[in-house]
Order: sequence, then C-alpha cells, then structure tokens
Amino acid sequence: MTNKIESDRAQLDIIEIVPAASKSSPWRKATTYLSLVLLGAGVTLGGNALLSQAQPPLPNPEIAALSEDRDKQQTRNSVSAAPNLVADVVERVGPAVVRINASKTVATEIPNAFNDPYFRRFFGDRAPKLPDRQVRRGTGSGFIISADGKILTNAHVVEGADTVEVKLKDGRTLAGKVVGTDSLTDVAVVQVEGNNLPFARLGNSDTLKPGESAIAIGNPLGLDNTVTTGIISAVGRNSSQIGAGDKRVDFIQTDAAINPGNSGGPLLNDRGEVIAMNTAIIQGAQGLGFAIPIGTAQAIAEQLIATGKVEHPYLGIQMVALTPEVKAELQRSRNLDISEDEGVLIVQVVPDSPADRAGLRSGDILKAINGKPTSDPSSVQQAVEKATVGDALPIRLHRQGKAIDQTIRVGTLPDRL
Repeated sequence: MTNKIESDRAQLDIIEIVPAASKSSPWRKATTYLSLVLLGAGVTLGGNALLSQAQPPLPNPEIAALSEDRDKQQTRNSVSAAPNLVADVVERVGPAVVRINASKTVATEIPNAFNDPYFRRFFGDRAPKLPDRQVRRGTGSGFIISADGKILTNAHVVEGADTVEVKLKDGRTLAGKVVGTDSLTDVAVVQVEGNNLPFARLGNSDTLKPGESAIAIGNPLGLDNTVTTGIISAVGRNSSQIGAGDKRVDFIQTDAAINPGNSGGPLLNDRGEVIAMNTAIIQGAQGLGFAIPIGTAQAIAEQLIATGKVEHPYLGIQMVALTPEVKAELQRSRNLDISEDEGVLIVQVVPDSPADRAGLRSGDILKAINGKPTSDPSSVQQAVEKATVGDALPIRLHRQGKAIDQTIRVGTLPDRL
C-alpha cells in the first residue's frame, strides 16, 4: 500500500513535499538512509487476611449519600479542569502564534503542445497566450520566539519566497524577512521588526513520553487561531518510517489534529511550552501528525540566525540494516554471501567523501560507531548528527570477517551531490 506523506502546507504551492513509500522487494523495504549520503502470591494472602477479619457495621445511609455526592462533585471538578487548563495555555501562548503568507514569482510552464506547429496552424491567433511569469501564494503558521521578532516556521512555508507577510493575532500585519532556511530539517527563521512582541517559551523535547498531553495551535485551511488537543503518540519516528527519507529528523508523532496550514505552528505541553513544531501528516490517515522536536528546531534556528545557513555532519555512505531478507536478496541479485548476522551494511560510498578518504568500502559492515554498538541505520545517523564537523569519529567494521578499527573525519554535507 502506497502511503503518501504530505507536508501540511495549507494552500501552499511554493514547495510540495509528498514522498511515497514504494512497493518493492525486501531489499527495497529495508531502511535505507540516503540522508547520510546526502548522509502474585502476596496479594492473595493479603486478601484472605482481610476477608478473615470481622465485618464493619453498615454505614449510616445519610452519611453514605453525602459521601457519594461529594465524590461526584470532585469527579465533575476534575473533568472540567482539563478544558480550563487548555484555555489558559491558549490564552497565554496564542498571541505568539502567527499566520505567514508567502508569495513567489515563477516562470510559467507552457505545455509543449502549445509550441507544436500544427497546433499553431490550427488555432492561429486564437491560440491562448500565457504570461511568462506567474505568482504563487501560500499560507502557513509560525510562532514568535523572541520579543524582537524572530519567528520559527517550516522551511517549505517560506523557502524561495519573494515576499513574506506575518499576521499577528491582534490583527497587525508585519513585513517578514527570511533569515535562513534548512530544507534537510524543514526549519526556517523569519524576522519581523518590532519590540516587546509576545513570544512563546520553549520546552524540553528530550524527555517527552508517549501519553503526555499535546496542544496544537495554527491556521489550518486558512482558519486562523485554531486549537486542537491530543497526546504524544510516539517519539523518535525516523524520517524513513514516515516516508520522508530526505529529511534528517526524528519526528514526534501526535494525534492532535494537524491539517494543511498548521505547518510551522507550535505543539505545546500542558504548561504552555513549545515541545515541537508541526510539520507533516500522512495523507488519508487520521490521528497521524508529525512534528519536529523543539530541541532540533532550536539548534537549527541558532545556526540560521548566526550564519544564515546550517552545516550538517556528513560521512558519505548509503547503508541498510543487515537482516535475513537483505542477505537473501544480496545472495540472489549480487551473488554476495555475507556471514554476519548483525550490523549495518554499507551499500555505497560516495567518491571523495569523508568515508571514501577513510578507506571505507561497499560491503563493509558497521558494528560500532563512537564506541556504541549499532545494528540499524538510525543509530548511525543519530551518532553522526551529534558529531561536529571536523570531529574524528571512531568506528568498528567487519570486512570479510575481519574486525577493523577506523576513524573518520566528519565532513560537511555538500549542497549538491
């Protein structure tokens, strides 16, 4: 079944990210990380003891009724507390959530049929005349992170935009300037001129657990300041799991409703802290929304604010988890017999990459990276992401049954490969 990931872009036709998972052999189903290329007994006894005790006298019916009424009132109070909690969070954070309108002028794509001589001869002067350029417009969300007007949003909301307008909840519309975008993580920073602007407090996404409360605020389908609630459904969803293999993000999954136009809006905890930035949905699914952890977004934003760009650590390998299915496919398609049962198989090494310069080869099996055993590509990617460009990263690999310890000098991911 083909799943499509649609970055919830709300009428946004500047950039569209709709990767699809492919129907394929076990070899293709294996997780491939191109991003690194681009990179009771006691209870029973206790119960019996209680049952052997003398039975207490029956309670007074009037006292029992009063107790029951009190319990019901406490239950009603606890149920009504949750909506009030959400309302308090929205009242505090809502003013910092903005609507972003972006526009981009692009060349008009004229169908080839319009240039066909027969077409021209048949229609003559009645042939439609299309303008050379057209303006594409889109809408997304964002949130202010500083009183001086710095805003976090998704890269696909503003990337390549000629003009950016930021609309605040109080009705003001401010001109925005794109400070920088990073398509690999889908994070962007926009700056507006202002002082003492309302801003959202950033929380800690590293300690999140499934089941915690989640509140989303944004502008889905052009409906400004929409609030939805739910829970954190899962953490650490790597990009390949959700069909967005071109991204370097371990996503947070939530069932708080996210729709086109929520892109770039905040996902909040019950204390009103931003824990993630909403970014993607699975088309046709319900209760499956994905957000970028605020720890990741903040780290990227700091680089964009400082230099306008982001340096991503890079090794230059294409790899796949070593599974029985992969081994069988390699034996069938390449006549390659692999005796190892665990590890990460290097499928390809990019020429003149850090991995190439360190002597890694196609067919090598990664067993450990930075001193930690590895058995899946996601652990390798996480280790690389935590490294700094220029670091010497120790690895252990097996080549034709022989263990080899090696060091790779981490490079910078090229703009183009």
